[in-house]
Amino acid sequence: MEESYAVHRQVLAASARGTVPTDQAWTGENLAWLLARLGPVGTPGVAKHLGCSLNTVQKRGGVPAASAGLFPHLSTVIAYRLLFGVYSGIVPDGIDDLLVEDIDWAGDATILLSYVKGRTAAESLNLPKKAVRLLEQWLSHSALLRSHVEPSTARQLWLGLTRPGTSGVFSGPINRNAVKAWTLQRGLTGDDGNALKVHRGRIRTTHLAMRDRRAWSGQGRATIDPNHSPQVEGDHYLTVTTASQQRAVEAIVEDAQHDLLRRAHPPTVVTDEDAAALARDYPQLVAALELDDTVIAELIGGERDVFTAACADQLSGLHGPKGKPCPARPWVCLLCPLAVFAPRHAANLLRLNAFFSRQWQQMPAAQFMAVFGPYSQRIGQVLDRFEASVLASAATGVEDRDEELPLRPEEATL
Repeated sequence: MEESYAVHRQVLAASARGTVPTDQAWTGENLAWLLARLGPVGTPGVAKHLGCSLNTVQKRGGVPAASAGLFPHLSTVIAYRLLFGVYSGIVPDGIDDLLVEDIDWAGDATILLSYVKGRTAAESLNLPKKAVRLLEQWLSHSALLRSHVEPSTARQLWLGLTRPGTSGVFSGPINRNAVKAWTLQRGLTGDDGNALKVHRGRIRTTHLAMRDRRAWSGQGRATIDPNHSPQVEGDHYLTVTTASQQRAVEAIVEDAQHDLLRRAHPPTVVTDEDAAALARDYPQLVAALELDDTVIAELIGGERDVFTAACADQLSGLHGPKGKPCPARPWVCLLCPLAVFAPRHAANLLRLNAFFSRQWQQMPAAQFMAVFGPYSQRIGQVLDRFEASVLASAATGVEDRDEELPLRPEEATL
């Protein structure tokens, strides 16, 4: 793809240096000049200008090569679209139907792309840097061809010739046979040594896997998509064909079992500031985490406090890289087996509960339950363990505003 774009730039530069080609001045630069102004080989104007038949034009020295260099063709478009899918994480049907007007530039290096996800509705995405650079390159690569087609066709983002050296223009979806031929031409093979089967529907999974490795270096979590339910992942992603996929499936199953056990585990709530009470009431927790007297004292005394609880081991790696501070959001502590809740956390728990209420009012019920449902249920269990007087006193300092919580911009409520 990069090589194709480099050739395109070279031929485009040559066309800028050329003039009208004649029998006495039949040069590569003059030929590029002609094609840049009349269109791809196969366009009637090219044969008419050269005074010969279309068949002769397509065989005449240098004409097909110059046309292929100036105008992107099917093979080039496939490469761009596959790589754009990996960089952006947009589903194939959303990529197929993109129009030029769907690109909304927000500065020199930021694009807000609008697309339609076939099984849901219109969506938008702030593209990553790599996807922005690739889209910039594609718009430059296809600009000349776009200037030679009808305005209705020029609106299509993915525009190309059906094959090099012709005038047939296509846009829109690309069938599987074309992608299969593209992989065979390049000798691409899979782990089994056979021809690589490109599953465009799994490209988004590849994008998420790449992003997760950057964000969670050293994390063993193998969830394919955090927005999927266990049933969706089981129905659509647990098809095992290789040993590496088998290991990934086993990790997904283990992770799901771990989540279920963690949600079933009752919250650790200390109703009085007494280290002896923690050791007496939660002997399993003390034994499992190997808590000594010093750690128990720190948990009770507030030295290990995070926003909503006291954490038994911030460097455990349960929600992030082992050995580094836990990056989990405040509500994740509600279901974490390392969390110990004390009366001093009541105010922040009430602030978090108010945040859930605001999110419930602005989010569809199904979406809220998928994102916050388990946490909103657990916070009620925790608050029920506190004395009414403790909650009443803590409530006086709760203002029901986003500024009370350590939120990211995208988590704010209206």
